[in-house]
Amino acid sequence: MSTEERPEIKLIALDMDGTLLNDNHEISPGNREAIIEARELNVPVMIATGRTRATCGSYAQSLGLQTFLVTANGGEIYNKDGDLIHATHLHEDAVNHVYELRERYGAHVWAASSNGLFRGDLPEDRHNYQWLKFGFDTTDDGVRKEIVAELTERGLTEITNSSPTNIEVNAIGINKANAIKLVCDELGIDMQDVMAVGDSLNDIAMIQEAGLGVAMGNAQDLVKRKADWITATNVNDGVAAAIHRWVVLPKTEANKDNNNGNDF
Repeated sequence: MSTEERPEIKLIALDMDGTLLNDNHEISPGNREAIIEARELNVPVMIATGRTRATCGSYAQSLGLQTFLVTANGGEIYNKDGDLIHATHLHEDAVNHVYELRERYGAHVWAASSNGLFRGDLPEDRHNYQWLKFGFDTTDDGVRKEIVAELTERGLTEITNSSPTNIEVNAIGINKANAIKLVCDELGIDMQDVMAVGDSLNDIAMIQEAGLGVAMGNAQDLVKRKADWITATNVNDGVAAAIHRWVVLPKTEANKDNNNGNDF
């Protein structure tokens, strides 16, 4: 993307794992400083993650973010006051299919519901829960492909991943892009005003539909192919590099131009 083609960024949407966070699950000082710079330029920063609020809220709080929060790949959306404004749960037929696949393949599973998190074991009373997301994790490429094939054939869910060895399952139509569109409606801006940054398949939708889609240097190859621009890795402050290149630098240049134009 050339300098002339770059959009004016009015909202930054950041994935967490493999993007905002380094390999120690920390936000680096460089990324923190860049986020502060963006906010000082009146460009809000939001998190759009596959995590639930319970496992990502402290990060948003530590950054002082006072904007929307997209969790569970778009399964839940919270406003700046921390109130849940939108939630979408999996249909019971999709839940039944996930349980069937778990029994058939024996892959490690985890799940997020409005009631809590589950890792390794799922409750027997499955329909007493409002399920936001399920996940399978296996290093067996064959098993992973078979599970994806069966989920795809059934057509009851959105299928992505947050790492090369896992599968993430949400309700049909639920992805980060659609969630960010709802946020844009609330803010009165367009998706073309958004810079979205991510590394995995659950980031592709927002990367493709944002005005500027940025893939991390450590992103999966397919994500890189879909992106407008590739930044540094998550251990080399890739988020900061993207913010500086596409938010701080353009606004600094614009301010210089305005100042020059007002000299008499």
